[in-house]
Parts: sequence; structure tokens; C-alpha cells
Amino acid sequence: MANLKDIRDRIGSVKNTRKITEAMRLVAAAKVRRAQEQVLRSRPFADRLARVLENLQSRMRFEDADAPLLEQREVGTITLLAVTGDRGLCGGYNANIIKRTELRTAELVGQGYKVDLVLIGRKAITYFQNRANQYTIRATFTGLDQVPKASEAMGIANEVLAEFLSGSTDRIEIIFTKFINLVSSKPVIQTLLPLDPQGIAIPEDEIFRLTTRDGRLGVEVGTAANLQSKLPSDIVFDQSPDQLLNALLPLYLENQLLRSLQEAAASELASRMTAMNNASDNAKALAKSLTLDYNKARQAAITQEILEVVGGSAGMS
Repeated sequence: MANLKDIRDRIGSVKNTRKITEAMRLVAAAKVRRAQEQVLRSRPFADRLARVLENLQSRMRFEDADAPLLEQREVGTITLLAVTGDRGLCGGYNANIIKRTELRTAELVGQGYKVDLVLIGRKAITYFQNRANQYTIRATFTGLDQVPKASEAMGIANEVLAEFLSGSTDRIEIIFTKFINLVSSKPVIQTLLPLDPQGIAIPEDEIFRLTTRDGRLGVEVGTAANLQSKLPSDIVFDQSPDQLLNALLPLYLENQLLRSLQEAAASELASRMTAMNNASDNAKALAKSLTLDYNKARQAAITQEILEVVGGSAGMS
């Protein structure tokens, strides 16, 4: 017969665990909202910058400009920028990025390229440092806010920009998790440097909006048109186009990196919220099952006591 005290203690432990996972789910949900708000706040600057570059592109041939960030050169070394989190308990979020980085590294090495890594997040750093004999780590970044800031993106951008301009790497790719919705995200690879002049002006951009209906969290995904009006065609720039490009392209790079970090942060928080929601549901189901076992064991114990009393009474008579 099951020990009633052990079952009761386990039920209490499971219920306490559920309280923790539920609290973590709510915290992650609140931070997803903050990540969304930050994306929306940074949008006007990104849109205006894209418009300026679009106008420059319409007035000159970018491929003829003396802009190092647009330079297409023979590729010998490729740097992979892998974005993971500092913490776990977020399902397969970190493992998917690490796996994608390993596959991409193997693919490039197989094609004859030299590959090194720039790692963001303690999970990727720990994993690849433990395999330092297999991978070359160029730089590491950790301790970023769960809702990334422009200053953090700037620090990372300065590092990779210096490496690219010095010629120590010929191409930089970022591997991060693209946010799709609260239950879906996917690792993607995007080329950061050299910049692609054809991809600078994006008329539409996918956004997400976290909503609450009838006490349940949901997400609305759509596209928001670039609401910034185009610059007048007769506008006159004091500087030469080359000077403007060399000033604006680093800002554009930082913005691209910031947007990637924001996507990754939203994906991590959504994955954590989903994982904690699943953990809460499992804890609830386990507590219910243990309660049934407890009631059965308690009923069996009471029945046994009644039989003993009845048996004792029959023996006395």
C-alpha cells in the first residue's frame, strides 16, 4: 500500500513547482510585450534611415561607390555570429541555434572556407568553448538585457565591423531565431557584411502584436507598411554620396543587428513562455493523478481499518 504521507508530500511539491513555472510564464509574457514595444519604438528611425539610403541609391550606383561596407571581395574567411540566450528553460531555443551553427560551419568548411565564431549568449559560449579544439572563437558577448538595447548592438557591431574592415574576415553571417508567433520560431541565417544594396529599402516589415482576449494570451501577426514619406526628389545633400554612405551604412548595420537581437529576444521569451506553460500543464495533470492515487490509498486504508474493527468484533462475539 502506498505511503499516504509520501504521496501527500509529493502532491505539495508538484503544486509548488507549478506555482514557480506559472510565475515564470507570466514574467516571460510581460517581457514579450516589452520586446514588442521596443521594436515599435525603434521602427521610425529604421524607416527614415532606409528612406535616405533608398534616395541615395536612386541617385547613384552603389556598386560604383567607394564604400568599404559594400565591397564584394573574394571570400576566404567567414565569421558566423551565433545568437543564443544566457539562460535555459526555454525549450529547444538554444539547442536549435547551436545545431544550426554547427551545420553551417561544417558546410562552409566542406566548401574550403575558413570559419570562426562570434558568440552571443552564455549557452553558445559554454558549448563551443568546451569544443575549442574544433572551433575558432573570435569574440564572445554575454550579459545582454533580455530586451536588447541599441548600445549593446553598437558594441557588437563595432567588433564585427573592425574585423571586416581590417580584412581579417571577408563575410559575416548572423544566425538567430526569427520570431513567427508565440508557439513558432525558426533559426535563420542572414548576411550582415558585406551589405547588399538591393536589400536596403524594405517596403513592408513583419510585426507581431501580443494581445489578451478572454484572459488568454494571443498574438496577431501582420505587415506594417513603411509609413515614412519618401524624401523629396529635389532635396540637395551638402556632402557627396560617398561621404553620406560611409556615415549612414554603419548606422544601418547597427540597426540590422539590433533588429536581429530583438527578434531573437522575442523568440527566446516566447519559447520560455511556451515551455513554462507546458510545464504548468504537466504539473497540474501530475497533481491530479497523484490526488487520485492518494484518495484511492486513503480509501483502501479506511476500508482496511473497518475490516479490522468488524473482524475484531466478530471474534469477541
